[in-house]
Amino acid sequence: MQVEITEQHKWLQQLVGRWAFDMSCVMGPDQEPEKSTGAETLIALGGLWVIGEGGGGEGDQAWASRLTLGYDPAQQRFVGTFVASMMTHLWLYNGTLDDAGTTLTLDTEGPNMTDGRMAKYQDLYTITGPDGRTLTSRMLGPDGEWVEFMTATYRRVG
Repeated sequence: MQVEITEQHKWLQQLVGRWAFDMSCVMGPDQEPEKSTGAETLIALGGLWVIGEGGGGEGDQAWASRLTLGYDPAQQRFVGTFVASMMTHLWLYNGTLDDAGTTLTLDTEGPNMTDGRMAKYQDLYTITGPDGRTLTSRMLGPDGEWVEFMTATYRRVG
């Protein structure tokens, strides 16, 4: 099957490489942010997909994750998945790129961190330069406002 590589597929390719990151995550209401470091390697799959393997922490706090990102021209949406060793939920992504071409917003649903009921989330991948990017995770609060709970700053290391 012959598939045309689009500009959106090409946008994803800038994520390919080895990255180190510093992360800050709020684990619950009224808790201080937990800080950690980690690494992620993203590879291309046929110019259509980006596949990532990441992790961080040490000892019994160590974790690993897997990411897939692609673009579906039929839906005109970015699509993907995320799983991690510290959670049982398969996160399904569906998103769009902003007009400036710097921030990919991925919508998803998953368990609320406080009561386990399903909630709306967004992961925002922002390109800050050829060797830098950020990831911001946020949850839609009951008041309809987005609440950021995790930020990671990535720097290319290879």
